[in-house]
Amino acid sequence: MMTGGNYTTIDDSQKVSGSVPSVPDPGHTTVKFAESNLQTFPPSATQGKISGGTSNPPRDADDTFSGPGRSSTDEPHSGGWLHKFTVGAYKPFFDVDTSDVVDRLKESLFPFRGTFTEKTADKPDLYGPFWICTTLIFVAASIGTFVTYVAHKWNKQEWNYDINLVTWSAGVFYGYVMIVPLGLYVVLKYFSAPSGLVQLFCLYGYSLFIFIPALCLSVVPVEIFRWVIAGVAGFMSATFVALNLKAHINSAGERSILIIASIFLLQLGLAVVLKLYLFTVTV
Repeated sequence: MMTGGNYTTIDDSQKVSGSVPSVPDPGHTTVKFAESNLQTFPPSATQGKISGGTSNPPRDADDTFSGPGRSSTDEPHSGGWLHKFTVGAYKPFFDVDTSDVVDRLKESLFPFRGTFTEKTADKPDLYGPFWICTTLIFVAASIGTFVTYVAHKWNKQEWNYDINLVTWSAGVFYGYVMIVPLGLYVVLKYFSAPSGLVQLFCLYGYSLFIFIPALCLSVVPVEIFRWVIAGVAGFMSATFVALNLKAHINSAGERSILIIASIFLLQLGLAVVLKLYLFTVTV
């Protein structure tokens, strides 16, 4: 550095000490951060939506794949008696295995056991009765049509399909399975021996199964044989219903015998009607 013609020499240490003042050591410094909203995984028992344990999912979690599928019909309804007019109200009565239906069909072929109501008390179904009636309508219409066609062709007469056979069969079988159990339900309730309405539908539906093989045998063109087939089928069906309701109806007191006899005769009457209108072929 030059001052008044004289030169003064300043080393590097003097330059640094002169131009940059020294900073005292502040010692230990504490740095504080703002509280973070980050959460640890897995959350503690008191944080998040899982409380009291870590094995259960939160209430708003989607459990579609964690358990059996559920539909809107499985949820509890608060519609009162209006719920009876929904499909979901009758869904449990159609939830039945094939093995259960087969066992109940076999049970209907042995009417003297009288154990059908005991075996179906916990889980009566409407699946079997529906398809039994539907099968009866199809068998009655198809076999009746086939027999009349063969009879007309044998006698060399003109044949015309009778659509009334289908509608008449549907009215008889569906109407019988719905009206008779409903009437019996009212009667039993009046005599203080109430029974489940669905169980009565189930019993009467399976009681008609015997008429399916009987209709198939009606193709034999022998009138006496047809009467025997209709009589045996009607007797087995009537016995099946009467014996399965006997133990329950006995609680009605002195009127129990009259009720059982009426049930038996009404079932025999159905067999007679079927014989006159379905087991008979006229040309």
